[in-house]
Amino acid sequence: VAVESNLEDIQLCYDKAIEAYNAGQPELALRLVEDVLKEYPSSGDVLHLRGLIALSLNDVEEAEDWFTRAIDVSPDATFYNSLSVTQVRLNAFPQAAASARSGLAFAEDHQPDLDTSKLLYNLFMALDLDDKPEDARDICRRMIERYPARPDAHSNLGVSFYQLGKIDLAINAYRQAIKLNPNHLVAHANLGYALLCAGDYGEAWPHFEHRWATIREGDSPSGIKPPAISIRRWLGQALPPGENRLLVFAEQGFGDTLQFCRYLEMALGHFTAVGFICPKPLRRLLTDSFCSRWPNLTLLEDKPFNALRWDWYCPLLSMPMAFGTRVDNIPVNLPYLHADRRRSRKWSSKVATLLPGTLPRIGVVWAGGHLAMPEDRRRSINLETMAPLLAWPGAHWISLQKAEDISKALPHEKYPHVVDWMHEVRDFADTAALIDTLDLVISVDTAVAHLAAAMGKRVWLLNRYSGCWRWLRNREDSPWYPGMRIFTQTTRGNWSEVIERVLSELEFNATAFSAERAHRRD
Repeated sequence: VAVESNLEDIQLCYDKAIEAYNAGQPELALRLVEDVLKEYPSSGDVLHLRGLIALSLNDVEEAEDWFTRAIDVSPDATFYNSLSVTQVRLNAFPQAAASARSGLAFAEDHQPDLDTSKLLYNLFMALDLDDKPEDARDICRRMIERYPARPDAHSNLGVSFYQLGKIDLAINAYRQAIKLNPNHLVAHANLGYALLCAGDYGEAWPHFEHRWATIREGDSPSGIKPPAISIRRWLGQALPPGENRLLVFAEQGFGDTLQFCRYLEMALGHFTAVGFICPKPLRRLLTDSFCSRWPNLTLLEDKPFNALRWDWYCPLLSMPMAFGTRVDNIPVNLPYLHADRRRSRKWSSKVATLLPGTLPRIGVVWAGGHLAMPEDRRRSINLETMAPLLAWPGAHWISLQKAEDISKALPHEKYPHVVDWMHEVRDFADTAALIDTLDLVISVDTAVAHLAAAMGKRVWLLNRYSGCWRWLRNREDSPWYPGMRIFTQTTRGNWSEVIERVLSELEFNATAFSAERAHRRD
């Protein structure tokens, strides 16, 4: 009887641990499951629950260990699925794919009636994040074959097609996902990106309003809540008398803010006062560029701000929709960003020491600034691949690269001829002042490219295959920045061919660049 009673107590303890975990109380669940583990250290279900609790407490490596132990004592497709999710969180994408495949194989042999859609979804995620779009596409097709009514499968197929540069097929797949579930926010957001890439801005912007569903912050899964602000949202409607103060907030990366802050001037044509919640690294730059010209624009700290001082709010990237932007009416009043003259003079005197003075000065950026983003790996170029460009003797090469990671830093002993003053650069106002002294900026798709282009500088953009929606498709120019030239990979991942094209353009333009430089010195 005592044994039975003890078993009942342990079962009750286990049930309560599951209940606490499901109720979002991982600390309580942890205390309960620890008691169960003392009695049943080799139960697959208990070890698996322990791993789920670790994962919810963000002890990701520990969770991986618990799931591995659960599989060792009692293999189960669900355990493999949890292991795969954990390995994606650890950025161990090949291992995550292998775990999902093991789970699918185990289910086929031992659990034939199991719904394997989660395993297929997580296999897709691992392959997509590991930059294997062909394999990811094949998994989506397999999932559609098995679960044709699941919108996720169609939405993910669209993601794979987009990565493969097949934008029209991506659009069709996203539409199918939305047909199956009109509230599929990720499919709406991705359809928005694909339509923007195709140049269909009119249809795209309302779908783009769901972009929050695809934003990834740090290691967390995709999807954040749009900011909740206690005033009305402005979507371009006419303003009632006396309600003419607009609060705008920046979102996403610095490049997004630099590209779309042009709309603040348009907002000032409609509103008597505009407040812009501005990221700190951009504050001095935007103060230099805007505030002396537009006294009714106020730059605000991120927190705290009093929303009730304003009548309306609008996220910065919703302003193109509010103003009815199409490809043929993009506001291009360049330059709209400016360097402070005093700071520019300081950099000018430094750059003047580079001899011979007749050589053009070219600023260069080879890597993005968000290691956690999968796109960062695709848009960045390693220094070995950049080496032939940096070795071109017809220019002074000046680094504009901020290296938040050692893998992106410039080893001075290998590249002694590349000037690197970025340790003296505190924010984008300093970067702007340095760019002001240059003749050309060659950059991957990152904030510096937007900054230089918005200053009216000559910019050559090194663009990944099936790149960001903002550069459209199959274009060598940009309607957002007249004068920019875009050098896009012709095959996925091949930067060497892009560098060769840039080198031949430099050779072709060398005489003209030197003549311009001589003219500027006179």
